[in-house]
Amino acid sequence: MSDQSTEFTRLPETDEERDDPERATREEVLDFWADRFGVPSETFEGCTFWERGAGKLWLYQGSPPSPVDIEGLGMTFLRTRQEHWKPTLEAVQRFGEHASQNVIHLDEDAARAFVAGEDQELDWDGDWGYLVVTHDLACAAEPVGVGLYVYGELRSQVPKGRRRDV
Repeated sequence: MSDQSTEFTRLPETDEERDDPERATREEVLDFWADRFGVPSETFEGCTFWERGAGKLWLYQGSPPSPVDIEGLGMTFLRTRQEHWKPTLEAVQRFGEHASQNVIHLDEDAARAFVAGEDQELDWDGDWGYLVVTHDLACAAEPVGVGLYVYGELRSQVPKGRRRDV
């Protein structure tokens, strides 16, 4: 019997293939990214989704056999099994460029505060919840992280170990 803390199991493709009703499916993950951020499902073509622990999803380019008993597989991608699914910093930095909705663009001062982990009051006329946060780098809008917008405040979701004063 393998150790559940290091075992990755591939997400079922659809609801019909799911054994655990709490477990996400590939279809639900693709729908989440499309519905919340406008990221087309084709963006993830060739990728497989894996769960390690309860609701910690990883993305892998390829298709190894399932289950896989290793420490890491691809990149951390999404947290599920909570009220609101939360994309990871890595996922937003990698795929946020494809987002067409729930994207907030920050000027230089606001971006500095955001990557330093500071929460800030900002006007936003879009949906509350998790947002792709962008800033101009090299003359183009680039995703810098995940923000949580509630009650007129953008809360930085940059993990403490990844925050920077720039």
